[in-house]
Amino acid sequence: MMSSTDPVPAITEADATGEIAELYADIRATLGVPVVNLIWRYLATMPGALAWTWSSVRPLYVSGQVANAAAHLRQSLVLPSQPAWPPAVLEAAGLDSDARAGIGQVLASYDRSNAMNLVALAALRAKANGEADATPVPIVDPGADIEGELPVLRPITAMPTATADLVHLLNAMGDPDQRILASMYRHLSHWPAFLALVWTRMAPLNADGSIDRMIADNLQIARGISRQLARQMPTPSADLAPAVKAEAEAALDLFILYAIGRMVPICRMLSAAFPAR
Repeated sequence: MMSSTDPVPAITEADATGEIAELYADIRATLGVPVVNLIWRYLATMPGALAWTWSSVRPLYVSGQVANAAAHLRQSLVLPSQPAWPPAVLEAAGLDSDARAGIGQVLASYDRSNAMNLVALAALRAKANGEADATPVPIVDPGADIEGELPVLRPITAMPTATADLVHLLNAMGDPDQRILASMYRHLSHWPAFLALVWTRMAPLNADGSIDRMIADNLQIARGISRQLARQMPTPSADLAPAVKAEAEAALDLFILYAIGRMVPICRMLSAAFPAR
């Protein structure tokens, strides 16, 4: 079943059945997060594309190489210096301990999954383009899996008008054309007061160009790491129909540049500033 609640054609986790549901379950378990990111839900709408893409990158996830490369990326990001939010500020904004736990869960899930998906999918594109780099990725602590569940992923049409407008204001930062609506903001829409705090933090950085520079710098870092990871990737199967393969590769390029590549540094900045749960 196709859902109209996503900003691009997608099969939601709730609507997934059969092979798609099995692949979604494997993606969640293998990444160690309670969410299937939008890129996978989008690929699921293309016949055979989800299975082809996931089978191409899964060995590197299972081996731990993706988690290691993603952790190395997160440690290498060039981020604007930002103070942590004091718990008292969040409390004064009406975000009690349950709200803070929920927000922390969302940020931690996207911080982990976005970085993993970025390095893996960019490695797949580097492999296809003959850009693999023999330099090994440094070994770092990949971090722990994220336990628990995320709240319902709300469609824009189910949000109060002010909350939906705020989601779009945030989503335009780093991509004024809003080619892809980031799912992280939709998950965080359950706590509009926090989105308002995020806007007050990000708006000055957006106005002076810091957001754009951060995204560009970190995409360059991510591509370098992905080329190193591509060296370890097996050659993808040739079974996918050429037209579908071209559509899937175009989707990967779109998400790497305008969605995942944009949200990795933004989520890392917000997650690093959020109080530990």
